[in-house]
Amino acid sequence: MLKIHIPETEAYSSEYNKFINVKATDVVLEHSLISISKWEAKYHKAFLDNNVEKTNDELIDYISFMSLSSNVDPNVFKLIPSEELDRIIKYIKDSQSATTFKDRDGGRASREIITSELIYYWMVALQIPFECQKWHINRLLTLIKICNIKNDPKKNKMPKSEVYAQNKILNAQRRAKLHSKG
Repeated sequence: MLKIHIPETEAYSSEYNKFINVKATDVVLEHSLISISKWEAKYHKAFLDNNVEKTNDELIDYISFMSLSSNVDPNVFKLIPSEELDRIIKYIKDSQSATTFKDRDGGRASREIITSELIYYWMVALQIPFECQKWHINRLLTLIKICNIKNDPKKNKMPKSEVYAQNKILNAQRRAKLHSKG
Protein backbone atom coordinates (compact mmCIF):
# COMPACT_ATOMS: atom_id res chain seq x y z
CA MET A 1 0.00 0.00 0.00
CA LEU A 2 1.06 3.54 -0.66
CA LYS A 3 -0.16 6.56 1.26
CA ILE A 4 -0.07 9.88 -0.59
CA HIS A 5 -0.85 13.40 0.56
CA ILE A 6 -2.64 15.99 -1.55
CA PRO A 7 -2.36 19.43 0.04
CA GLU A 8 -5.21 21.92 0.12
CA THR A 9 -5.41 23.27 -3.42
CA GLU A 10 -7.40 25.64 -5.58
CA ALA A 11 -7.24 25.09 -9.33
CA TYR A 12 -9.16 26.09 -12.41
CA SER A 13 -11.22 23.32 -13.98
CA SER A 14 -11.85 23.71 -17.70
CA GLU A 15 -14.25 20.79 -17.37
CA TYR A 16 -16.49 22.77 -15.01
CA ASN A 17 -15.35 26.22 -16.23
CA LYS A 18 -14.72 27.37 -12.66
CA PHE A 19 -12.20 27.20 -9.83
CA ILE A 20 -12.36 24.13 -7.61
CA ASN A 21 -11.14 23.86 -4.05
CA VAL A 22 -9.81 20.63 -2.59
CA LYS A 23 -9.19 20.10 1.11
CA ALA A 24 -5.92 18.51 2.21
CA THR A 25 -6.40 14.77 1.79
CA ASP A 26 -4.48 11.59 2.54
CA VAL A 27 -5.25 8.71 0.21
CA VAL A 28 -4.21 5.05 0.54
CA LEU A 29 -3.57 3.34 -2.81
CA GLU A 30 -3.05 -0.28 -3.92
CA HIS A 31 -1.97 -1.32 -7.44
CA SER A 32 -4.03 -4.51 -7.47
CA LEU A 33 -5.95 -6.86 -9.73
CA ILE A 34 -9.15 -5.23 -8.45
CA SER A 35 -8.08 -1.75 -9.58
CA ILE A 36 -6.91 -3.10 -12.94
CA SER A 37 -10.21 -4.90 -13.54
CA LYS A 38 -12.18 -1.72 -12.74
CA TRP A 39 -10.05 0.28 -15.20
CA GLU A 40 -10.34 -2.37 -17.93
CA ALA A 41 -14.13 -2.53 -17.45
CA LYS A 42 -14.33 1.22 -18.08
CA TYR A 43 -11.82 1.55 -20.94
CA HIS A 44 -12.02 -1.87 -22.62
CA LYS A 45 -8.21 -1.98 -22.97
CA ALA A 46 -5.58 -4.21 -21.38
CA PHE A 47 -3.98 -2.11 -18.63
CA LEU A 48 -0.80 -4.21 -18.41
CA ASP A 49 -0.15 -4.13 -22.17
CA ASN A 50 2.77 -1.73 -22.70
CA ASN A 51 1.67 -1.24 -26.32
CA VAL A 52 -1.61 0.33 -25.19
CA GLU A 53 -1.42 4.11 -24.91
CA LYS A 54 -3.01 5.66 -21.86
CA THR A 55 -4.12 9.28 -21.72
CA ASN A 56 -3.54 11.45 -18.64
CA ASP A 57 -7.24 11.20 -17.83
CA GLU A 58 -7.06 7.39 -18.04
CA LEU A 59 -4.05 7.35 -15.70
CA ILE A 60 -5.80 9.66 -13.24
CA ASP A 61 -8.82 7.35 -13.39
CA TYR A 62 -6.57 4.37 -12.70
CA ILE A 63 -5.12 6.10 -9.63
CA SER A 64 -8.66 6.73 -8.40
CA PHE A 65 -9.44 3.01 -8.89
CA MET A 66 -6.35 2.23 -6.79
CA SER A 67 -7.82 4.16 -3.85
CA LEU A 68 -8.68 2.18 -0.73
CA SER A 69 -9.80 5.37 1.03
CA SER A 70 -13.51 6.11 1.22
CA ASN A 71 -15.36 9.34 0.48
CA VAL A 72 -12.50 10.95 -1.46
CA ASP A 73 -13.42 14.01 -3.51
CA PRO A 74 -12.86 12.92 -7.17
CA ASN A 75 -11.14 16.27 -7.83
CA VAL A 76 -8.34 15.20 -5.48
CA PHE A 77 -7.02 12.79 -8.11
CA LYS A 78 -6.85 15.56 -10.72
CA LEU A 79 -4.66 17.66 -8.39
CA ILE A 80 -1.99 15.17 -7.35
CA PRO A 81 1.35 17.01 -6.96
CA SER A 82 4.09 15.88 -9.34
CA GLU A 83 6.29 14.50 -6.53
CA GLU A 84 3.40 12.32 -5.33
CA LEU A 85 2.71 11.24 -8.92
CA ASP A 86 6.37 10.19 -9.19
CA ARG A 87 5.97 8.13 -5.99
CA ILE A 88 2.84 6.45 -7.42
CA ILE A 89 4.62 5.53 -10.67
CA LYS A 90 7.61 4.16 -8.72
CA TYR A 91 5.20 2.15 -6.55
CA ILE A 92 3.40 0.74 -9.61
CA LYS A 93 6.73 -0.41 -11.10
CA ASP A 94 8.06 -1.90 -7.84
CA SER A 95 8.37 -5.71 -7.89
CA GLN A 96 7.18 -5.96 -4.26
CA SER A 97 9.21 -9.16 -3.91
CA ALA A 98 12.65 -10.51 -3.14
CA THR A 99 12.12 -13.27 -5.71
CA THR A 100 14.21 -13.20 -8.87
CA PHE A 101 14.00 -15.47 -11.91
CA LYS A 102 16.60 -16.94 -14.22
CA ASP A 103 15.75 -16.66 -17.89
CA ARG A 104 14.39 -20.16 -18.54
CA ASP A 105 13.18 -19.95 -22.11
CA GLY A 106 15.85 -17.97 -23.89
CA GLY A 107 14.12 -14.65 -23.31
CA ARG A 108 11.10 -15.33 -25.50
CA ALA A 109 8.22 -13.22 -24.27
CA SER A 110 4.67 -14.44 -24.59
CA ARG A 111 2.55 -12.63 -27.15
CA GLU A 112 -0.54 -13.26 -25.07
CA ILE A 113 -2.31 -10.07 -24.00
CA ILE A 114 -2.65 -10.11 -20.23
CA THR A 115 -6.01 -8.86 -19.02
CA SER A 116 -7.57 -9.00 -15.57
CA GLU A 117 -9.76 -11.94 -16.66
CA LEU A 118 -6.69 -13.92 -17.72
CA ILE A 119 -5.07 -13.29 -14.35
CA TYR A 120 -8.28 -14.40 -12.60
CA TYR A 121 -8.19 -17.56 -14.75
CA TRP A 122 -4.59 -18.23 -13.67
CA MET A 123 -5.64 -17.77 -10.04
CA VAL A 124 -8.45 -20.32 -10.47
CA ALA A 125 -6.27 -22.78 -12.39
CA LEU A 126 -3.49 -22.56 -9.79
CA GLN A 127 -5.91 -22.53 -6.84
CA ILE A 128 -4.65 -19.16 -5.62
CA PRO A 129 -7.15 -17.70 -3.13
CA PHE A 130 -9.18 -14.73 -4.33
CA GLU A 131 -8.00 -12.65 -1.39
CA CYS A 132 -4.75 -12.29 -3.37
CA GLN A 133 -6.60 -10.04 -5.84
CA LYS A 134 -6.00 -7.30 -3.26
CA TRP A 135 -2.21 -7.75 -3.37
CA HIS A 136 0.08 -5.47 -5.34
CA ILE A 137 -0.27 -6.84 -8.88
CA ASN A 138 3.47 -7.45 -9.33
CA ARG A 139 3.53 -9.59 -6.20
CA LEU A 140 0.53 -11.60 -7.46
CA LEU A 141 2.15 -12.08 -10.89
CA THR A 142 5.33 -13.29 -9.16
CA LEU A 143 3.31 -15.86 -7.21
CA ILE A 144 1.63 -17.03 -10.44
CA LYS A 145 5.02 -17.37 -12.14
CA ILE A 146 6.39 -19.37 -9.20
CA CYS A 147 3.37 -21.70 -9.28
CA ASN A 148 3.85 -22.24 -13.02
CA ILE A 149 7.56 -23.00 -12.57
CA LYS A 150 6.93 -25.43 -9.72
CA ASN A 151 4.13 -27.16 -11.66
CA ASP A 152 6.12 -27.37 -14.92
CA PRO A 153 6.63 -31.08 -15.74
CA LYS A 154 9.62 -30.23 -17.96
CA LYS A 155 11.32 -28.50 -15.01
CA ASN A 156 10.79 -31.53 -12.76
CA LYS A 157 11.87 -34.00 -15.45
CA MET A 158 14.87 -36.22 -14.75
CA PRO A 159 17.78 -35.99 -17.19
CA LYS A 160 17.88 -38.91 -19.70
CA SER A 161 21.16 -40.19 -18.29
CA GLU A 162 19.57 -40.53 -14.84
CA VAL A 163 16.50 -42.25 -16.32
CA TYR A 164 18.74 -44.75 -18.18
CA ALA A 165 20.82 -45.39 -15.06
CA GLN A 166 17.70 -45.89 -12.94
CA ASN A 167 16.18 -48.25 -15.55
CA LYS A 168 19.45 -50.25 -15.70
CA ILE A 169 19.32 -50.75 -11.92
CA LEU A 170 15.61 -51.71 -12.00
CA ASN A 171 16.19 -54.18 -14.86
CA ALA A 172 19.10 -55.77 -12.99
CA GLN A 173 16.93 -56.11 -9.88
CA ARG A 174 14.14 -57.74 -11.95
CA ARG A 175 16.59 -60.18 -13.55
CA ALA A 176 17.95 -61.06 -10.13
CA LYS A 177 14.40 -61.77 -8.86
CA LEU A 178 13.64 -63.95 -11.91
CA HIS A 179 16.84 -65.95 -11.44
CA SER A 180 16.22 -66.41 -7.73
CA LYS A 181 12.72 -67.82 -8.36
CA GLY A 182 13.79 -70.27 -11.01
